[in-house]
Amino acid sequence: MKIPIKKVLILVAILALPGFLYYLLKEKGKNRYKPLAIYGPKQVAKTFHTWHGKQIPDTIYHTISDFKLLNQDSIAVSFPADTNKIYVVNFFFTRCPSFCRNMNNEMQRVAERYKKNDFLRFLSITVDPDYDTPSVLKKYAAQFGASSGKWDFLTGNQQQIFGLAHDGFLVDALTHTLSASPNYIHSPMLILVDPHKRIRGYYDSNSKEQVDQLIDEIKVLIVEELRQIRAAEM
Repeated sequence: MKIPIKKVLILVAILALPGFLYYLLKEKGKNRYKPLAIYGPKQVAKTFHTWHGKQIPDTIYHTISDFKLLNQDSIAVSFPADTNKIYVVNFFFTRCPSFCRNMNNEMQRVAERYKKNDFLRFLSITVDPDYDTPSVLKKYAAQFGASSGKWDFLTGNQQQIFGLAHDGFLVDALTHTLSASPNYIHSPMLILVDPHKRIRGYYDSNSKEQVDQLIDEIKVLIVEELRQIRAAEM
């Protein structure tokens, strides 16, 4: 009995499909993984690494310098607190007349999503430290259900904080000199930082879509870090 060619092709496709899917997931999946970008100025190092038999120059990336500030409980918080932590950072002030409230609402949304994940820490740094003392920050942080150690609201020396914003996180933070009342110019961005103190993303807190992207890209960064940890252990 002659079997129609159409049925033969369908049968071959059904038999081949599992192997094809396995090939895509196990082999191609590794090659298609794309890590997040690394932001800031870069330099070519004098050292090399080998990739497929070729020597490739290493890259020196911009990193955020270590710092220490007081949190809402008057506890000194060091950055980085742990070399395995991923950070989400923003700059704000409690007397902010514009977008700060919404920015920290969005920060709360991200923090809530990752409240049980020990990889993540959140830092909100005031640009008005003369007014935003630890006691002021504690009352403000309570509105967002923030707990120190997981989500810290930080204060300190204003000159240090402005320098930290500009030179470390590469965002604006300065006094609004044309304003009659205390006001500051600062970034609305939520900043994603990896355990190596490198900036991996900027997300506009005024955009729900961008904050949703941050929530998703944190997962990508966690996978990236887990892969590096496993590779180092092999």
